[in-house]
Amino acid sequence: MTGDGFIVSRDDWSLHRKGEIDRHRHREKVKEAIKKNLADVVSEESIIMSDGNRVIRVPIRSLDEYHFRFDQGKKKHAGQGDGKSKVGDILGSDPQPGGHGKGKGAGEEPGVDYYETDMSVEELAELIFEDLGLPNLEEKKKPELSSESVEFKDVRKTGIASNIDRKRTIYEVLKRNALNGKPGLYGIKKDDLRFKTWEKTYKYESNAVVLAMMDTSGSMGTYEKYIARSFFFWMVKFLRTKYQNVHILFLAHHVEAKETTEEEFFTKGASGGTRCSSVYRMALEIIEKRYSPQDYNIYAFHFSDGDNLASDNDQCVKLVEDLLKCCNLVGYGEIEGPYYYTSTLRSAYKKINDSKFTAVTIKDKTGVYPALKKFFSPGPEDIRA
Repeated sequence: MTGDGFIVSRDDWSLHRKGEIDRHRHREKVKEAIKKNLADVVSEESIIMSDGNRVIRVPIRSLDEYHFRFDQGKKKHAGQGDGKSKVGDILGSDPQPGGHGKGKGAGEEPGVDYYETDMSVEELAELIFEDLGLPNLEEKKKPELSSESVEFKDVRKTGIASNIDRKRTIYEVLKRNALNGKPGLYGIKKDDLRFKTWEKTYKYESNAVVLAMMDTSGSMGTYEKYIARSFFFWMVKFLRTKYQNVHILFLAHHVEAKETTEEEFFTKGASGGTRCSSVYRMALEIIEKRYSPQDYNIYAFHFSDGDNLASDNDQCVKLVEDLLKCCNLVGYGEIEGPYYYTSTLRSAYKKINDSKFTAVTIKDKTGVYPALKKFFSPGPEDIRA
């Protein structure tokens, strides 16, 4: 800058920012790798048990820098074809090694390397919740639920350097020079600078209440409870990240149901038999007394291992059908434990024929993320900014 003017230079300054560019590129590669493996990342115990820590350790698999791969001395392949090859043809390949858990005896091949990286819970949540939303939202009498977004709505002459609007700035320089009879891109002055400004905007939707219902009976072992709590952990974070003032209620049950605090829901277990109808009946009572369907969008999600009293199944079907009359969506998640058995509850729910009823089966921890996607996949009219 000379005097009150600015100099436009064509020099490539990217070399001076090489470190920053490399860090940014690496960060994008990390995010890309995480997005490809969200099903594994979502159910990591270190994240679920992070106790609200703002920075967590995320394992990254299959992340590798670009590099040449040599023949490792085998000399089986060369870099040319036979004269008849076309673009994209494979000239040669090595047989794939074993070591995927299906071979005989102990293997000699090395495992797949992975490393851990620090990432904030907010950054990971942004990747997980990118396409999620509350389905079937309807307008109610008292709008209260809101979703927050940032919009660049104006261009001003002052602002921070990172928000400079280069296109508008160049346009102002060209316009001023042309009016002065000396067209061209040179002599940028302070008055030519233009900056983008943003505002937080809120979209107000109708009230919403979500009922989180979990089986804590004796048949729900450590594995089953971990899977259920993993789903509800991300469900709660999703709702509180994307929406304001959403009501979340926590109901636990064995033979009897009770409303618990959030801390008790995620930490305390129980024992005894299973009567799933008890939690559905309590949910209906809560809706009748506290959350009128005329004022609230209501969602109910229940997780169990499906090992219910056979004599209770017909009652469960009836109560779920009653819930469907006042809920926007009723979701049932069933967890298949390490010892497979025929689920009596899942079989009973096949009688329910309602588009607002969604059931998923989780066979291992990688099924948590697909369950989130299935329960919280809004239609085009439901997607919020």
